[in-house]
Amino acid sequence: MSSFSIPTLASQYKMASDQASPYDTFRHPLELRYASKEMKHLFSPRMRVSTWRQLWIWLAESQKELGLSISDEAINQMKVNQIVQDDEFKVAAKEEERRRHDVMAWVHTYGLCAPAAAGIIHWGATSCYVTDNADLVLMRDGLDMLVKKMATAVDKLSAFAVQWKDQPCLGFTHLQPAQLTTVGKRACVWIQDLLMDLKAMQRVRDELCFRGVKGTTGTQASFLQIFDGDHDKVEKLDELVTEKAGFAGCYPIATQTYSRKVDLEVASAVCNFGATCQRISTDIRHLASWKEIEEPFEKDQIGSSAMAYKRNPMRSERMTSLGRRLANLHADFISTYASQWMERTLDDSAIRRIDIPEMYLCADALLILMNNIFSGLVVYPKRIENRILEELPFMATENIIMALVKKGVSRQDAHEEIRVLSHQASASVKLEGKHNDLIERIRATPFFEPIIGELEVLMDPSTFVGRAPQQVEKFCGPQGDVEKALAKYRAEGIEEKVGDIIL
Repeated sequence: MSSFSIPTLASQYKMASDQASPYDTFRHPLELRYASKEMKHLFSPRMRVSTWRQLWIWLAESQKELGLSISDEAINQMKVNQIVQDDEFKVAAKEEERRRHDVMAWVHTYGLCAPAAAGIIHWGATSCYVTDNADLVLMRDGLDMLVKKMATAVDKLSAFAVQWKDQPCLGFTHLQPAQLTTVGKRACVWIQDLLMDLKAMQRVRDELCFRGVKGTTGTQASFLQIFDGDHDKVEKLDELVTEKAGFAGCYPIATQTYSRKVDLEVASAVCNFGATCQRISTDIRHLASWKEIEEPFEKDQIGSSAMAYKRNPMRSERMTSLGRRLANLHADFISTYASQWMERTLDDSAIRRIDIPEMYLCADALLILMNNIFSGLVVYPKRIENRILEELPFMATENIIMALVKKGVSRQDAHEEIRVLSHQASASVKLEGKHNDLIERIRATPFFEPIIGELEVLMDPSTFVGRAPQQVEKFCGPQGDVEKALAKYRAEGIEEKVGDIIL
């Protein structure tokens, strides 16, 4: 039996390493297509290592303030060279290949730029002094970005809810037509969930602490040695660096790392937002299918490559997709925290390099999408009214029965008469494909003559929405939950635009 191989594109094409193009290497879709340039910059290699250098500067400054022999020249050289230059990445990569240690590779590289500081960079610290503290700085700053965009999304949807607070529409339970609600009230259901996400993200941001200066296993032994057993100076060093980093406090207990429970707390808030995105976008997709509400559709946008008439809800579908990814990331953070042994194990390192930036970029991309959708939701009142009329005759039966009773008719007799007509009308709809003609049947039946003149009022959709408009007014009004939640962000200035959808 002869063997043969099928030629593949990979076997036909080999990338010349000396002529590498960015199109020859995998790049993350969150970076290429979805996230904002600001969030991508925050989690970029340059920002990461430049933050390490800032941490080394803060450490050296604080050590000098507490009496250690560190020259002004050393600190000045460190400050001048804090921002990593392109050619330094190659130097550090070669050193890491030799040392198999990324932090020490960058200590070496920094020392080449700041030779006066080469001997004191990273003095007394462990690698997690820079890696962990930098992660906390980046996560804090990332949360600041996310909550601002979340506040903008809530503000936009709140305006939409108020605009459409009085528009009756079909409510659905079990995805079956139920008692009417309003377009604005349904939007308030989404807003309330988003406020929970906003509150959760703001809480973890406000409670986020610094790892600080804790040493190899969190005992600060190396710093106690440097300061000749002076416990007060060791504690002061921790306080000084924490203050310089802009944190209100540091975790009093740490091992080599800060507890990965912290990452899990952040992920619980951020990743839960992914579930909210799926919830909202799925509602919008259903409403688009029924032609009640649509997301924005651009002038030259193509809805389908084959069916030119289609207006596919691609933004909401993307929001569902990215929301699923973000929500499922939570499981990684659970496993990483649960898998830490004693004072630390390194099985958290690789996965955190992936999961933390991906979590933030994914949430950022979702908020860009959400703000875009909320900026241009299109409502079709006539279509909504037509769909109401298909179901309203059945919903109005209780009102009709009550009106008959007020005229002195027996409730039991009224119930039986309308039950028979309802079943006839239902059969006409389901078996013959006709419109719901229950009201016509009622008009043609002498039994209902006492209330024929009241049918228009009894069939008015606005009388079936209960207190939905008032609930919207109270929820989104000046003294309502939405304004209370947004007050902090309004004081800082809510942005009108949070980023462009790239693709």
